Amino acid sequence: MNPAPAERADAARNRLRILDAARGLLAADGAADLSLDAVAKEAGVGVGTVYRRFHNRAGLVYALIEDNENRFQAAFTRRCEDGSPSAHERLGGFLHGLADLVEANRGLLLLAEASAPAGRYHSAPFRRHHEQITGMVAELAPGPDAGYLADLLLMAFTPGLFDFQRTGRGWDVDRIKHGLDTLVRGIAAAGAAGPPPPGTP
Repeated sequence: MNPAPAERADAARNRLRILDAARGLLAADGAADLSLDAVAKEAGVGVGTVYRRFHNRAGLVYALIEDNENRFQAAFTRRCEDGSPSAHERLGGFLHGLADLVEANRGLLLLAEASAPAGRYHSAPFRRHHEQITGMVAELAPGPDAGYLADLLLMAFTPGLFDFQRTGRGWDVDRIKHGLDTLVRGIAAAGAAGPPPPGTP
């Protein structure tokens, strides 16, 4: 099977310019007013270039989400390589990083959630996060159902819930992180206690 052709240098530069322009517009005007025409003007490229690359606003939104995800993963990998943290520290750091990622991209994630309410659960970032958290939970606490606990932890990052906590309840991100830390300590304690006796519900 032949590998996919490498992206041309000019196409790669245009992609970065478009994504950076979209981020700037999101920061200035919010997600509701994001349009491909405005992004093209801000990026200094023809609107046809944006449409050919991303097809529609949803395509641009998901490209931004994926690009932000790649940056998050690269930063997490660097932290792990620099400090060789324990499973507890890695899981806590990963969840803190996700909280910062959701906070920085709330408008974008809310727009994606509104476009496809269940789409998050089928997205590449969600599947990747679930796999990573499952692995860290299984290492931290070998007994409990790591996949189920990963689902529960990821529920904290549902865009609508996260936004309600930030705006409706007025919680800051540190409060959310402290709550996540409590859950991680509980998982670690469950692992330290060992499996329940046979027949325990």
